[in-house]
Amino acid sequence: MTLSTAAVLALACIAPRAQAQEVLRDAETESFFRDMSAPIIQAAGMDPHNVDVVLLNDGEINAFVAGGQTVYINSGLLGAADHAEEVQGVFAHELGHIVGGHAIRGGEGAKPATAITLLSLLLGAAAAAAGAPEAGMGIFMAGEQAAMGKYLAFSRAQEATADAASVKFLAGAGISGRGSVSFFKKLQNMEYRAGFRRTADAEFYSTHPMTADRLTTLQDSFEQDAAWNRPENPDLQRRFLRIKAKLYGYLAEPQQTLTAYPEYLTDVPAHYARAYAYHKQAFMDKSLAETDAILAQQPDDAYALELKGQVLLESGRPLEAIPPLRRAVDLTRNQPLIATTFAHALLATEDPAHFAEAERVLKGAVAKDHDNPFAWYELGVVYEAQGDTARARLASAEQQQMELHFVESLRNAQAAEAALPKGSPDWLRAQDIEMSSRAMIERTKKKK
Repeated sequence: MTLSTAAVLALACIAPRAQAQEVLRDAETESFFRDMSAPIIQAAGMDPHNVDVVLLNDGEINAFVAGGQTVYINSGLLGAADHAEEVQGVFAHELGHIVGGHAIRGGEGAKPATAITLLSLLLGAAAAAAGAPEAGMGIFMAGEQAAMGKYLAFSRAQEATADAASVKFLAGAGISGRGSVSFFKKLQNMEYRAGFRRTADAEFYSTHPMTADRLTTLQDSFEQDAAWNRPENPDLQRRFLRIKAKLYGYLAEPQQTLTAYPEYLTDVPAHYARAYAYHKQAFMDKSLAETDAILAQQPDDAYALELKGQVLLESGRPLEAIPPLRRAVDLTRNQPLIATTFAHALLATEDPAHFAEAERVLKGAVAKDHDNPFAWYELGVVYEAQGDTARARLASAEQQQMELHFVESLRNAQAAEAALPKGSPDWLRAQDIEMSSRAMIERTKKKK
């Protein structure tokens, strides 16, 4: 969740189920995700550096894995949660899918289902050939039903396994399962409000075990754990309320935000949400007043400084944006997303005296976070301004490949390769981009 016009990074097609969905990037949110997930990942016997949590701009209350070691969380899920422990409960469940290899093993459930379907087709065809077309159709339909039942049963088994894993991981991390239970109760209440009734058909066609059954099993398991009555982590909860408010302010219509966070609320989350609402309405003075209210309480709040800098930058006041953004970069030890916005402010002054610092900051940003197309774009601007066209084309190739513009990335990589010193690290990188872009172009052609 990058919460600014200047640094919005819409990275589509990160994973099959994330296609055509916008990835929201925000330094504060990603820091929260890392800290809330690390003890759970460690309890699962994994390295926190190898598991990513990605936020998607999707109002559906959902989270999923799609292969690899990445958990995707929808913005709608954060909006529905009231506690950090609820998000941790959902994350622990999705981590159970990763540990169980469920995204990879999905074919195991499809194989027996496919076998049943093929058998029913053969039998149905034989019946039809024998002069009984109605019997043939009946056999085929029965086979389809059996195949579906096989696959859905496999899916429900995977969900039950992930539920059991979440209990183990949360217990190992010393985190109470109250959040997990609370979130399942929310889902159950949503089912009731939607008019869902438990029937034999509902159970048969569900990819998940019935919510009531899952809730009972989870609560029984969690209540036996020593961490059940452990208080929630107050720092994580404070941070969760902040990111939830800024996400709401960023995504919701301004009037909705001002209704949800009226002016008589003076806590940090309310100031955050209103700052975005006023910013979207172009009431810049009001937006800055909200960020200044946060900084009056916490002068070294890096993320409030970042927000103030973004508001100033997007108001056409880049020189004024530089001090708060530079301070935010220092406080976060060069956090790449914040550093990229800082570099953007330096370049937006159009003063060549700032370009050397912008180059240094951007090089540090892409070294820490290579998959940041806006940083590569800005770095290309710096190189072009310095007359270094070869590296400008290389930076453009990096950016375009991340944005899945493979024809353009191939063209820029070839131009960079032709102009860079042969055998240099940049020349080798241009070759890598050329080969991978060419391969993606060929793969796309084969799919058509």
